Amino acid sequence: MGAGHFQEFEDEYLETLYDFHEKYPGQRVRNGDLAKYLDVSPASATEMVQRLAKNGFVDYVPYKGVSLTADGLAHGMMMKRRHRLAEVLLTLLPFDGDVHATACRLEHAFDDDLEVCISLLLGNPKTDPSGKEIPPANSRISKKLEKNTNLCIFKNLPFDSSGEIILIMTTSNARTILAHTGLNVGSVIERNNDGFFCEGVAIDISTELSERIVLRCG
Repeated sequence: MGAGHFQEFEDEYLETLYDFHEKYPGQRVRNGDLAKYLDVSPASATEMVQRLAKNGFVDYVPYKGVSLTADGLAHGMMMKRRHRLAEVLLTLLPFDGDVHATACRLEHAFDDDLEVCISLLLGNPKTDPSGKEIPPANSRISKKLEKNTNLCIFKNLPFDSSGEIILIMTTSNARTILAHTGLNVGSVIERNNDGFFCEGVAIDISTELSERIVLRCG
């Protein structure tokens, strides 16, 4: 693809076409509907569709509409995955802004390494905050995720195992409260059939907080 802002436009079109694919699998999207969805002129949508078709990302038939090729589907799925991962991350962070709009900007900053990192930190979630399915990782990302299985979210720590806290994604006030329970970055958490423990002391925290603590498992 191109570079810079123009690549972002291409990404947006392919991600939007993936949105249509999720709702109406196998159906072509008319340029007018695509233009309306993206709030651009029909002429701009046609120009971009023709460019994407030339690059092999869509199949375009004038007056009938456009559909994603295999390459276009893979790219649109990747962008949608990155967008929804960004929404999950922003929801867990002490962030008070517009989650959707900010995720739209963040998704373009992702590369493979950052996608792997965010996926691992979040415990490779399956749904976004609205309950929509997060598309699966492509083969490149999947291979990297398989090699880095030592990170997990607090609540997902397997039974009869332990992990060191490496990240707490919450406000300073909440971290202070956690510290009073003995939970800090560097604390070692153990889990058995009786629950979670830190240095032999039982830990009882809310599900919300348990989703915001990342462990490196031993």
